[in-house]
Amino acid sequence: MNTDLEYDDKLDLLLRLGSEISRENDLGRLLEKFGDFSRDIVEAQRCSIFIHDEKRNELWTMFSHGVEEIRMAVNLGVAGYAANTREIQIVTDAYKDFRFSNATDKKLSYVTNTILAVPLFDKKDNVIGVIEAINKKQGLFTNIDAELLLLLSQYVSTTIENVFLYNKLRDTNTKLIDKLSTAAEFKDNEGSKHTVRVALYSRILALGYGLEKDEVDVITLVCTLHDAGKIAIPKGILRKPGQLTVEEFEIVKTHSMIGYNILNDQDNDILQIAAIIARDHHERWDGTGYPNRTKGHNISIHGRIVAIADVFDALTSKRPHRAPWTIEKAIEHVIAEKGKHFEPYLVDIFVNKLKDVKEIYNEYKEE
Repeated sequence: MNTDLEYDDKLDLLLRLGSEISRENDLGRLLEKFGDFSRDIVEAQRCSIFIHDEKRNELWTMFSHGVEEIRMAVNLGVAGYAANTREIQIVTDAYKDFRFSNATDKKLSYVTNTILAVPLFDKKDNVIGVIEAINKKQGLFTNIDAELLLLLSQYVSTTIENVFLYNKLRDTNTKLIDKLSTAAEFKDNEGSKHTVRVALYSRILALGYGLEKDEVDVITLVCTLHDAGKIAIPKGILRKPGQLTVEEFEIVKTHSMIGYNILNDQDNDILQIAAIIARDHHERWDGTGYPNRTKGHNISIHGRIVAIADVFDALTSKRPHRAPWTIEKAIEHVIAEKGKHFEPYLVDIFVNKLKDVKEIYNEYKEE
């Protein structure tokens, strides 16, 4: 294959993989994908993607081939030189070059010979990191190698910015969800660990059901808002020591749709799942639940999961009108409701994970 054709092939691959990378929102997976591809495209032995930590004034990477994490002062080594000068650096003989630091080589028992370092810039033209390729497999790094990494760096810079923004929004959502779930618990006078247990029971079920990790994480986070609608229910009804009247129970049942209406946000995927859980967690597999008498798989998987977690925790928790059930008695109830209240497959998962359920119960039980 001639050089021009080889370059064209690499450019085409770069553009296609750049599009794939730009959709990634997990920083670890992003750095791994980019590290693999940038190493291959410039035919290097290793490639690291360093991120600039402004607070500690360091460059760090959570992925380098064969290494879990590397940290260095931002003014150290060829990567630091690229960050400070804001320019591409090509090193042909590392141990004879003033820009090189052998600290990482000593730590890893590695010998660096050639280096290509390309700075990463954000939309405001601030340096947010550096790509560093080490040891060209044949010959020296060239300006063509630098051009290829420079093109790919534009995808990665944009994606890193998006990931940082995504994480910031996720942290904001987490804080908001914590505050809302605390408010709902305070109104209902439930134990402070109720939502924690429901979240962890739900996580067991979601993992056992085979949901993707990202979806499992979201369910674990937002299911704490399943009773958010109770904030609108009179305190006297929620904390009544005896059995509720028919009229009072009808009022309590409205909390499902109230919670849905509070949380429903078509522009926020996380809150949308929270809203669906609030609406669906009192539906029953046989279609006799509320608020919509939805049946079977027409009930969202999120609602079907939280239904078991919530009922089990309610049964094993102290209530104003009764003592808590034993775990064994509560499990018997869950099994008895298989195919009626609960999806059969989820019941099987819950029973098979009873050891994990007991560990959660014992660790987070009320004092």
